[in-house]
Amino acid sequence: MGLAYLAAVLEQHGYKVEILDAPAFQLTYEKIPAEVERRKPDIVGVTATTAVAPSALKTAQMVKEAAPEALVIMGGPHITFLPEETMKAEPSIQIGVIGEGEYTLLDLVKTWEENGNLREVKGVIYRENGSLKYSEPRPLIENLDELPFPARHLLPMERYKVFGKHETLGLVFTSRGCPFNCTFCSSSLIFGKRFRARSPKNVVDEVEEFIEQYKSNHVEFVDDLFIFDKKRVKEICRELKERGLDVLWVCSARVDTVDGEIFKEIRDAGCVMVYLGVESGVQRVLNLMRKGIKVEQSVRAVKLAKEAGLQVVASFVLGIPGETWEEAMETIRFAKKLDPDFVQFSLATPFPGTELYRVAKEEGLLLTEDWTKYTVLKPVMRTEELSEERLRKLIKKAYFDFYLQPHVIWRYIRRGYAKELLVNVMGKYFWQYFKSKLGFQ
Repeated sequence: MGLAYLAAVLEQHGYKVEILDAPAFQLTYEKIPAEVERRKPDIVGVTATTAVAPSALKTAQMVKEAAPEALVIMGGPHITFLPEETMKAEPSIQIGVIGEGEYTLLDLVKTWEENGNLREVKGVIYRENGSLKYSEPRPLIENLDELPFPARHLLPMERYKVFGKHETLGLVFTSRGCPFNCTFCSSSLIFGKRFRARSPKNVVDEVEEFIEQYKSNHVEFVDDLFIFDKKRVKEICRELKERGLDVLWVCSARVDTVDGEIFKEIRDAGCVMVYLGVESGVQRVLNLMRKGIKVEQSVRAVKLAKEAGLQVVASFVLGIPGETWEEAMETIRFAKKLDPDFVQFSLATPFPGTELYRVAKEEGLLLTEDWTKYTVLKPVMRTEELSEERLRKLIKKAYFDFYLQPHVIWRYIRRGYAKELLVNVMGKYFWQYFKSKLGFQ
């Protein structure tokens, strides 16, 4: 949705914008030049998280070859945390946007249009006389309500479907910023450590617009900390109910910011699923992560969410430096005992910008900086306790041990999720296993 926010701000100021979601259309590199030549853009912006950075760099190169006169810009988390490395890796990128991009891109477009000085645009890295230069950092956006709703009309919304259904899914950001200090997370480094939130009315206005325009009532609030300010959450719930919006929604929360009352409140307002960051079943490991929670809080949060009638997705991180094999096994056993509706196991992945990345670089733990492998399912960092091979076995064992439990399989069959379980969850691991046996990895 980041591109849709950028586009909405530009459209608000009279600029013509198009969005090409290449993955959604399964576009190959060979088709990109034709798409660029057909559109004849003056400016092309490419966004990239770390895992897709190599693909984004190649895309930027092909765009520049197809439209030599166009200005090529890159934004997103990867260039925010590795600006110089990214600019040096691909000469076709002329400007990098660092941090929140809505008003940076707007100022950049205006400055470029007027042949102004890029030094005056806050929040960018740019090329000048063969060198890389930084402008002054851009302050974070204080009032998120002033941002227009994302330009969904520029996206292929019909291709964004609800898990296991054929209905369009609406993604909605209601806040930015995180005051916590998890070693594996870079969210606060992009959006700041201060929690900034949209007003309940503004949030529900967007939800209502989505329902009316796309005839779907499935929404996911994709904030890192939707349940942080409980008063605001309750006001959002009250606004949804007062408007009579029949919406089914999903949100995320920390286990130490929830209680039975708030779970019941969100359930009554249409929430059907909550994503909880459990991360580990061992207190020592949680402390290593600087998660700031207690194991007992995870037990309580999952229990209360279930009692309120919510489905629970529990996330776990395995392989943090300092964690032993037996502690990882204890976390897998803990996940099975908690028995959430879904689990998401990830290998500790040192994304640029995180404390984990700094430690991995300093201690020589990185196995690769091939960013395509930074999927959280492949080991890209060893630890003193766990080798690359043991980490491979660990992530596979975690998923198999949980999802191959008879009662879990039966649960998905009952709910009509059997195909998703076999194809999306288990299929990739069986395929990786067979590839390794055949010598392809």
